[in-house]
Amino acid sequence: MPRRLLVPAVLAALIGATAASAANSAPAQTAQPVAAAARYTAPAGSGALFLFSGHGWGHGVGMSQWGAYGFAQHGATYDQILAHYYPGTTLGQAPLDTVRVLLAERKKRLAVSSDVPFTVVDGTGASHTLAAGRVVFGADLSLPVDGQPAPVPLAPPLTFQPGDGAPLKLGRLYRGQILVDVVDGRLRAVNVVSLEDYLDGVVPAEMPPSWLPEALKAQAVAARSYAMATRQVAAPFDLYGDTRSQLYLGASHESPAATAAVQATQGQVLMYGGAVAMTYFYSSSGGQTESSTDVWGGDPQPYLVSVDDPYDTISPYHDWGPVPVTAVKIARALKVPGTIMDVTTTSNGVGRVATLDVLAQRRTDPAPVADPVQATLARIKLGLRSTWFDVGVLSLTRPAPVAPVVYGSTVRLAGLVRGVDGVSLEERTSRSPWATVAQIAPGPDGTLQLTEQPTITTDYRLATPTAAAAYVRVRVTPSVTLTAPQTATTVAGTEQPVLSGAPVLVQQQSPDGSPAWTTVARGTVDAAGAFSVPVQLAPGTVRAVVAPGQGYWPGASAAVTVPG
Repeated sequence: MPRRLLVPAVLAALIGATAASAANSAPAQTAQPVAAAARYTAPAGSGALFLFSGHGWGHGVGMSQWGAYGFAQHGATYDQILAHYYPGTTLGQAPLDTVRVLLAERKKRLAVSSDVPFTVVDGTGASHTLAAGRVVFGADLSLPVDGQPAPVPLAPPLTFQPGDGAPLKLGRLYRGQILVDVVDGRLRAVNVVSLEDYLDGVVPAEMPPSWLPEALKAQAVAARSYAMATRQVAAPFDLYGDTRSQLYLGASHESPAATAAVQATQGQVLMYGGAVAMTYFYSSSGGQTESSTDVWGGDPQPYLVSVDDPYDTISPYHDWGPVPVTAVKIARALKVPGTIMDVTTTSNGVGRVATLDVLAQRRTDPAPVADPVQATLARIKLGLRSTWFDVGVLSLTRPAPVAPVVYGSTVRLAGLVRGVDGVSLEERTSRSPWATVAQIAPGPDGTLQLTEQPTITTDYRLATPTAAAAYVRVRVTPSVTLTAPQTATTVAGTEQPVLSGAPVLVQQQSPDGSPAWTTVARGTVDAAGAFSVPVQLAPGTVRAVVAPGQGYWPGASAAVTVPG
């Protein structure tokens, strides 16, 4: 069921053309260290980073619970609150006084207990006594009944009945009866309970019982109406005990304030057109509720329309974000093939997102392909609080080819920054932590081009004070030059930067045209950045490779020919 529940425990825990930016970043030595404030850092190789910021928590249809609380704070009565969120409805009486709530299914074993002696009625109608305590049984339904020392198999289904009004326990305490049946060799348990006792276990699970009485009363009527409107008449149970219907925590979670709200509205439901209204509710609207048609499609319901929600401002979820989600996570969650390049949104016309348009580059397609994903699905899969959101993006890439760059040369980085303020370029090396290089000013379409001149292998990333995108690593090799003339007995040259003591490999290519290089001698770089390596060379092609490590990729000189 597409709805968002407000659980008290959760409440307590939560709070056109490519434009160049003209950003030749400052030299590394002038970079400013990044403050050690906690922020999200995207993993290496996770692609673009998307930042979702929005309003409200839930699907947005019907009653906003935080908004209802705000109305109550401003003196509105429960019937006035309900009339605002479900316009055109009227109060009526519930058509049923008992409901069947699914507590467990497909279980190998169940345990039912009571603090006082209780009874069980088997499938033949025979009643059996059970001692106070706990009985554990499997699909054969063998129980120690009527004082017998050994368990006796009973005919299904079994109806456990409380003794002296004490609630039965199946994980939690529940009022009413517990019906246990065997389905495909597994156990199913259903709580048969009065509608009002059911609501005593629902209202405090859906709304904090410390809230004002009029808000709790509005929740009681909405929950009662929702139960009646969604019950599965032809099924072996009417309602689920979890968020597939609405959260039901039984007698274990009852609260005097919530029970008082249920009693004060006893039997009352909202009616529209002679039927019980589908009273959707959720945590927070962000300031405007949504129509059911805009969220789920289908025929419009006159009482499930968009209305202002002026007091939702008290909600801690009125505004939320930014929530960082990597391109890799989006691809996996939404099952989008290829590498995600960008994500944009299409509005439903009233502010909320209708579709998430995911642009991905696939190996089989020369150009990126856009995949539209329904926003309601994207919200669930990406863990977003609502479909009322905007998407910002931080993306930094290095255009192909991505071979190492030679010391002293420049490298171009391409980026995309949209919907995000306060973005900076940061860098780090094996010798230094992350530091801010420059503030970023993207072009009107969000694109940017950066020219950098790394002096050592360097990681670059785009970041804000709260989130940093995945880094791009630019490998740097020393610049290696062979000095002429080369002889068959000596290979000499220089390298930059000066890396005294760095190993030098003299390599020769076979004269038969094989592409393989063979190391034929070794030496080191001296304090002036020069090297001279004694060697016995055969006629052919030779080069020198300096492999210093310590932040440098191996660098090779241009190949030269050794005369015969």
